[in-house]
Parts: sequence; C-alpha cells; structure tokens
Amino acid sequence: MDQPRRLFDCLPLLLQQQPELSLFSAKENGVWVSYSVRQVADLVDKFSAGLLELGVSAGDMQPENRDKIAVMGKNRPEWMMLDLAVQQIGAILTPVYPTINVKELAFVLNDAKVKAIFVNDADLFEKVKAVQPEVPSLQLVYSFDEVAGIPCWKEILHKSSTAAISKIAAIAGKIAYEDLATIIYTSGTTGNPKGVMLSHKNILSNVMDSIDCAFNDIGVKGQRALSFLPLNHIFERMVTYIYLFSGTSIYYAESLDTIGENLKEVQPTLFTTVPRLLEKVYERIMSKGQELTGIKKKLFYWAHDLADRFELHGKNGPWYALQLSIANKIIFSKWREGLGGNVKAIVTGGAACQVKLIRIFTAARIPILEGYGLTETSPVIAVNRYPESGRKFGSVGPLISQVSVRIAEDGEILCKGDNVMMGYYKHPEMTAEVLKDGWFSTGDIGMLDEGKFLKITDRKKEMFKTSGGKYVAPLPIENKLKESMFVEQLIVIGAERKFVGALIVPSFSNLKEWCRKHGISYTENAEMIHHPKVIGLYKDLVESFNQYFNHVEQIKRFELLSTDWGIDTGELTPKLSLKRKVIMEKYKEAIDRIYH
Repeated sequence: MDQPRRLFDCLPLLLQQQPELSLFSAKENGVWVSYSVRQVADLVDKFSAGLLELGVSAGDMQPENRDKIAVMGKNRPEWMMLDLAVQQIGAILTPVYPTINVKELAFVLNDAKVKAIFVNDADLFEKVKAVQPEVPSLQLVYSFDEVAGIPCWKEILHKSSTAAISKIAAIAGKIAYEDLATIIYTSGTTGNPKGVMLSHKNILSNVMDSIDCAFNDIGVKGQRALSFLPLNHIFERMVTYIYLFSGTSIYYAESLDTIGENLKEVQPTLFTTVPRLLEKVYERIMSKGQELTGIKKKLFYWAHDLADRFELHGKNGPWYALQLSIANKIIFSKWREGLGGNVKAIVTGGAACQVKLIRIFTAARIPILEGYGLTETSPVIAVNRYPESGRKFGSVGPLISQVSVRIAEDGEILCKGDNVMMGYYKHPEMTAEVLKDGWFSTGDIGMLDEGKFLKITDRKKEMFKTSGGKYVAPLPIENKLKESMFVEQLIVIGAERKFVGALIVPSFSNLKEWCRKHGISYTENAEMIHHPKVIGLYKDLVESFNQYFNHVEQIKRFELLSTDWGIDTGELTPKLSLKRKVIMEKYKEAIDRIYH
C-alpha cells in the first residue's frame, strides 16, 4: 500500500503486515478479551455497512452536509471501531466527554446536528434521554453495554449486508487527505464549547511526525500500551493512531481507579498521562514511604533526595551516578514494578507538569517525556525525546518535524504546519481571530530555550495585572507550590488588587497525618483548616516558596478550602485544567476575606 492518506488506512496496512496481531484488548466480565487485526477489520466493515443500512451518509462531502455521529463513553475497543467505521463511510465522529453537563451536551448535539449517538452505559443513556426532546436531529441512540430500552451496538452489525459492505471501498476511495475527519468540541474554560474541525491531514501528519521524532526511539512496534486518558480528547486519540500505524497492542484500563492493577497485569512499555494523575502516583509513593520505619525509611528518603538532585547528561558526576545506581536497585526498582516493571517512558501533556516530578521519575529510570499542543494543533507541537540529547527539564522539548513556531512580540507562541486545524465549525469569525496567514495563535506565552527547547511560561489570558500595574504569571507560582506534599490544588489571584493572594486546597490525606502527629483533633475538614497550628503550617510553607519569586509575585495572604475541586462540581475541565472564572465566582467570599 502507498503512503497512508487517511487515518483509517491503518487497518489495510496492518492486515498486510501482521493480521493476527492482538490489536485491542479490554476486560469483559473480569477477563481480558483481545481482538486481532483481522477481527477488528471485519467488525469495522460490518459496523460501516450497518450504519449505511441505517441511512448514515457522507452527503455531498461538505462538512455541514455529512452525518455527525456522537460517542460518549469510556475507552474501549468499540469506541475505536466506531471511529474507524464512521470515517471510512465519510460520516463525522463527534466525541463528547462523559462528564459533560446536560446543558453543554444539548448545545454540542444541536450545534453539530448529531444524527446518532453511542453511549457507554445506562448512566450516560439517562443524560442523553434528558436532552433528547431538545435535539430534533437525533434519530438513533445505541449503547456499548447492554442497556434496557435501547438497542446495543451489536445490532448494527446484524444489519450489515454483502451489498452494503461492497459499497464501502467506493465511498472510502472518495475521501481525500484534506477532508474533515472529526469535530472535537473543546471543553472551554469560558463560554460555549467550540467545534474544532480536524482533517485526516491534520491528525495523520501529526501521527507520522510524532512517530519519526519520538515514538520510534521508544520502540513501540510490537509492544503493549495501556490506554486510560479519554479518547474524546485529541491527545489520546492521536496517540492511538500512532499505536495503530506502529503495530502496538492497545489495552484499555477498566477505569481510572484500576490503573495501578491494570499496569501490573498488562506490563506496558508506554502510556500517556496528564500531570494530575502523575501527581497522584507520586503522592501514593510518598505516603507509602512515610509508613516505613527504621532503616527502610532512611533508605527511602535518601534515594528520594538523591533523585531530587538529578540532572541529565551525567552532570552530577561519577560518585552521584554510583549512588543513584544503588538507589535504583534497592528503592526505585519497586517503583518500576508498581508500573508493571516494563515501562520505557511515560508521555505527559494537557497541562504543565512539575519539573520536580519529571526529575525524580527520570532518576528512577522512568523517563517522563513532557509534550505540548492544543486540540487546534492535532495536538503535538513539541515533545521531549527519549534520547537524553532531546530532553531538557522545564521545557516541553524540541518542535516535532514539519511544525514551525514563531514567538510574537508579546511572547505568544504562534504555530504553523499541516497539523493546524481547518477551523472552528460554523464559526469563520472565531477562526479568523486565531488563524492569520496560516499561523495559529496558541494563547500561550513562551520562548525557545537554546534556540531549540520550547518553554511555556504562562497562558496569555491568565496573566493579570495588580492594581500597582505589575504583571503576574500565575502558572509558575501554582506549579511551584504544588511541589509541596500538603498542597493538592491552588489558584493564584490578584487581578487589579494590591497584592497576590491564593486559594489553597490542602492534600487532606497528608494533612490529616500531620495533624495526628501534632496531636490536633478535629471532626471535619472545615474544622481542621481553621486550627491555628494548621494555618501556621501553611504560612510557613507559603513563605518558604515565596523566596523563588520576586516581591510582586509573592503570595501575601491565602485562604484554605475544605473541599477538593472536581469536574462534577464544575471547577475543573475534563482535562483537569482550572476553570478560573468558576472558582473566582464560587469562592467570592473567601477571596473577599483575603482582600478585606
């Protein structure tokens, strides 16, 4: 087969090369069930044919006239089979976050004029049922699990006919490299979600450039990967196509709660994650370290402190290297076992990762490769490489090939390349705001370090000015404070105020342990955070971190909050980014106390 020109070309390529490869695996009734390339290709064709029999069509191939198929479910083989089946008959897959609220769900389904939706289970069906009367275009609802009251996806396979299957090749043959492949609605920290139109060219160019630049060095061909980041986000979906074009077996985690168990079962070479999940892994490791006693505890903290000083390229010297190899043997080998014992690298994106974590895990022979990009750039713009020469702590790595970056006068990162989106669906005016002469305005502030390594210093719209006229970038301050084991989440505030303040959500598991050791009794979190000793702990902590920042950036006052921020409660996007506006409104009283 010639050079692939569409995402779904991965299947004919795999059929030629390794038809019996175990491609997708997931647990069904507690047992891992695998689908070979041959089985997947057969099911995808039947799925496509069944959809054609149901009247799903590519229309005249204009974006607005092609049928939109939504999917709202967890990562599973059926999700990707639906994606491939929809693509090869020219319809458009429109993924929706399972955590979406009903108001936004109705907006997305109406904006895209969705014809059919596939849901994971009964709970998500209830969400669809609640908005169905408001969505006149929605004709078909199917589920992946068996759910009373709606047909299961397998019923579509039974609708397929030889005649319908024979039509697929002709339809697929008309789909071009530049044609729209998917519409992804960004979760949006403000306003309604926007539909990002990504073509086969956008995503496939990013897949091939990422394989060449990063994934070939890791060596993913013939290996196993664990998938748990949401497929409805472009990061995990694009990486899935890297696996598909590389011949990597994909195992789907049962849920976020079972990742630890699934890692041990699958023993993957690679997985992708977001910093928040990495932080939780680190917190678990540290809490286990605290439980140790005697010499074991001393050795744990000796190894940890050693790793905290790690530098790339052997800069620490031979005596340090010898100590680190001992630490790896007696301490960090257990960390690696906890991740399945076979991980060569972890790729992280979606938000800024603490340098401290990258440093410590890398010293423990678990390289964390931080990358950067947006839904609008399909997504990768830059990524740290597997060989050390292509890595730099505190950066998001060198640009991938075929992608150009320019730093605007105000410091904003502009991106150009085949990976840049076609535009926002039905919003040419919004597209024109961010896309000028092929250059996409990322909204992020950054610089090229050593002319090679891209560094993100802040979000343009999140920078603020104090009433004294001084600019403050909150992101570096937030990331630094999150290095403390006592800080779970925080937001730095101070726009048009005299000084910088912060709302801090403590790491309650660690704080409770601290309170126990210091004889502090309490019944609720709200009572604990008002204890003078606890407030004193956080005052000392903030003061110790203030030394890293200039006078204007230092946190002068803060408020401790008694509950975590979450997606369901509205403070976080599905990507686990802070919804600053929501937090500022929700905690107005706490902010008023800071500035009273």
